[in-house]
Amino acid sequence: MNSDVDKRTVKAIEEAAQPLKATAGDYDTIIEAARGKAFVMIGEASHGTREFYRIRAEITRRLIEEAGFAAVAVEADWPDAFAVNRYVWNLSPEETAEDALTAFQRFPLWMWANTEVRDFIRWLADYNRESRGSPQGSRPVGFYGIDLYSLANSAHAVIDYLQRHDPPAARRARQRYACLDNFLEQPHRYGQSVEFGLTPSCEQAIIEQLLDLQHEILPRLSAPDTLSEEQQFFVEQNAKVVLNAEEYYRLMFSGRVSSWNLRDGHMFETLEALQSHLRRRSGKPAGIVVWAHNSHIGNAAATDMGRRGEFNIGQLSREKYPEGSLLVGFSTATGEVTAASDWDEPGKRKRVRPPLDGSYEKLFQTIEHERFLLDLRQRNLATELLDTSRLHRAIGVIYRPETERQSHYFYSRLPRQYDLMLHLDETHALEPLAQAPATKNEPPETYPSGL
Repeated sequence: MNSDVDKRTVKAIEEAAQPLKATAGDYDTIIEAARGKAFVMIGEASHGTREFYRIRAEITRRLIEEAGFAAVAVEADWPDAFAVNRYVWNLSPEETAEDALTAFQRFPLWMWANTEVRDFIRWLADYNRESRGSPQGSRPVGFYGIDLYSLANSAHAVIDYLQRHDPPAARRARQRYACLDNFLEQPHRYGQSVEFGLTPSCEQAIIEQLLDLQHEILPRLSAPDTLSEEQQFFVEQNAKVVLNAEEYYRLMFSGRVSSWNLRDGHMFETLEALQSHLRRRSGKPAGIVVWAHNSHIGNAAATDMGRRGEFNIGQLSREKYPEGSLLVGFSTATGEVTAASDWDEPGKRKRVRPPLDGSYEKLFQTIEHERFLLDLRQRNLATELLDTSRLHRAIGVIYRPETERQSHYFYSRLPRQYDLMLHLDETHALEPLAQAPATKNEPPETYPSGL
């Protein structure tokens, strides 16, 4: 180390850190901290690291089994994740976990169609079958998406549901969504066309469709059991996705901050809607485990994001539910990651460059424990010395080692960003499931890092 201050920091961290020894009790601190929370948000420092997914799934299994958590909400599109929800609810007995994950057709396929998610949803389907009964009995634990990129799939899902239950309402929905027809496969072109005055905005028609669904159609349709309620919730949320996605694609051309905030605002609204939905039948609060990138679940107010005016679901949760949220981050120093070099390119196994000087990752690499947990809620010398602005690495679905500093680092104050941090010195690349090539789709506002 270069200074007495750094040596002091290392010593303080080593005294405060809880080594991870691959034992059943490694995550006891997280489980106990999570009890009674509305949202336990578990991050990842990349979208392509095997250990992040595996440990997150292990913690989630314990939260479901030991603390009664009722749902897993992930950084994925709503209709795609709902196909997995049907699988874990055991609604299609002959379907396999791999079959369910073929619903993910957008780039990046490996983010959810991978061996770690496959193993987790297999476990969840078994758990629901053995412990929670059928949808007609006690409520199974669900698997939900909270993102908003599914403009086309969500619009089709609304129409399909109405066609089965209320054909006249389906005709009205088609008419209202018709102004999107030319852009459903490339929604960024819609935003561009509206921005340049070539196409009128579809916003009013989409609002009318959502209000019609909420106040006229769904109240008229009966929901006699849990499964019917789940289907109605599915279609209502799809209508909300269409509304927010339409605005998102318009805002893409107004700047990163506004589109980022709309996206994370939509994610948080979805989490609150899911919480209300889960509580409706049981009459009691329901805990939700959230899987998303560190950039979404860590408190943005403690990072460069906050200084740019961006917020995220971690910040919104902490501000609105200060006693009801728990934020858990990950970090790694070296190893491999599955990531693409550019948008819509295949994922490749890439070597992660050594962490930069002045980063939390570089600091943690000097700690005697190769894997450890830090409880950042504690007031001790370690959290005091860590509460200074340092670089923090973030790898999304794109990894560009040649522009490491610009593309993959930002400043943060770790004890204000997370409640707990898991550090793993060396990690390995996520293993994708074999699937057909992803459908081409537009880059989000997070390009090129793709968080």
